[in-house]
Amino acid sequence: MASPGHNLLILLLFFMFFLCSKSRLSVDYYNKTCPQFASIMEQIVSDKQIASPTTAAGVLRLFFHDCMVEGCDGSLLITSTSFNKAERDADIDQSIPGDAYDLVTRAKTALELQCPGIVSCADILATAARDLVTMVGGPYYHVRLGRKDGLVSNASLVQGNIAQPTMPLSDIISLFYSKGFSVQEMVALVGAHTIGFSHCKEFSHRLFNFSKTSEIDPAYNPKYAEGLRKLCANYTKDPTMSAYNDVMTPGKFDNMYYKNLQRGLGLLSTDQALSVDRRTKPFVDLYAANETAFFEAFAHGMEKVSIYKIKTGKKGEVRHRCDQFNAAKIN
Repeated sequence: MASPGHNLLILLLFFMFFLCSKSRLSVDYYNKTCPQFASIMEQIVSDKQIASPTTAAGVLRLFFHDCMVEGCDGSLLITSTSFNKAERDADIDQSIPGDAYDLVTRAKTALELQCPGIVSCADILATAARDLVTMVGGPYYHVRLGRKDGLVSNASLVQGNIAQPTMPLSDIISLFYSKGFSVQEMVALVGAHTIGFSHCKEFSHRLFNFSKTSEIDPAYNPKYAEGLRKLCANYTKDPTMSAYNDVMTPGKFDNMYYKNLQRGLGLLSTDQALSVDRRTKPFVDLYAANETAFFEAFAHGMEKVSIYKIKTGKKGEVRHRCDQFNAAKIN
């Protein structure tokens, strides 16, 4: 016959297992509490992408920038108040297109009507990023669900956590490494630049007065640089001027980004550096030659990003609205 102490231990272990299982992410997290989750997301994502084809790139950028600061917790979705300057108002985040935020808002509204208070904004963003990548031709990968929305959003936390387009490659490698990502994983994730665009101010230094000996960056393909100079001629007067990151297939998720780097068609200096640095060039060459290898590596990288410093249990909440905390906060 088991002793009272033994029974208590069994009970305690069962309770601990129960608590852990409640906070563990799973692909079927909403199967019982919100069974329409996947179908609602697919419909919202499809409608938005068809109406605004740049949505995929915008949401992918929103997802990356959100995850890299406080983890994948929807902190970038919070709007600033008179008491707090939120993440989305940090300089590097101000260029994230409104269509990305709009998609999350639409999805949250639809899900709140169907299953109020159940689905987190962080899960909406992670799922939308995956669905959009797939919709524009990229790989499908599993998104484990059950994240909670973060309780902090502060612009001061952004600096040093997101790669800048003028950063030395060594600094970018170190930044990714500090977050647990290898050089190969970094090169695969940067392949997200196969869709989307960058504003002229982010690469203008390569086009105008590059150095004492060259007006343009000699790493550029000359004809490509000439076209960019014409496009960005008035960028100081019109800061919205931009160019596609992938000039060949800008709306399709494929491995053309890497092929472009080999031809001097890398838009940003950080992009072009990948194709010549001995630490990154082997992976650029691999993904340029083998799209399947790129898709597999990108899918793996995205799964890893999506669980970076996630909040579960009481470390977060399920927001009623994605742009504000449930309770008034000042930080």
